[in-house]
Amino acid sequence: MGSTVLPDKGPRKPAREGMAFRRQPCINGSVPAEARATKPLIPTGVLGMLIFVLTEMMFFFGLISAFVIVKASAPFGWPPPDQPRLPVEITAINSAALVLSGIALYWAHRRFKEREASAKLPFLLAIALGAAFVLVQGGEWAALIGQGLTITSGPLGGFFYLIVGCHAAHAIAAILALGWAFGKLLKGRLEAPAFWTVQTFWYFVVGIWPLLYVEVYL
Repeated sequence: MGSTVLPDKGPRKPAREGMAFRRQPCINGSVPAEARATKPLIPTGVLGMLIFVLTEMMFFFGLISAFVIVKASAPFGWPPPDQPRLPVEITAINSAALVLSGIALYWAHRRFKEREASAKLPFLLAIALGAAFVLVQGGEWAALIGQGLTITSGPLGGFFYLIVGCHAAHAIAAILALGWAFGKLLKGRLEAPAFWTVQTFWYFVVGIWPLLYVEVYL
């Protein structure tokens, strides 16, 4: 009885041959470089705040430019002789308080990077000095209005309340942002990008004020 010869089917193909892609094994549990997410150089919130600050700087520079032109073209000198004098001395002291607020926030940020709990006191000091600045400014406004300086009393009143009022609005918004961040800090939930964002906002409020003071009050 003859034996049956099976046809030669050739060498068997290895399993999974012809696959175009294979998952590369991780070495020591590491993720391949192409799969790692790149960390942004500047956090998104900080970048957005920087863009906002640059926009507001252009806005204030526009106001100051218009104010300088009006001052230069005043027919009877500046300030107008029939308008109340602005409180230069007390505003200078108040300006120093605002600058100290910025320094306190810088100190708080330094402490925050070392130990979060140690940033509470300088952070609170920054908020208190900023709030004091706004309150003193409000008292000045009330006194000037009582002396007859209003937004419709002339160019001085119009530009004074427009420029200083816009800065006060930014200061109040920034203080509210600082208060929000301080609440997060007390709960131990304040993250570094959020701190950086509110710090940038407050630095703008502090940094733009000396220019406004020199141009408006002096």
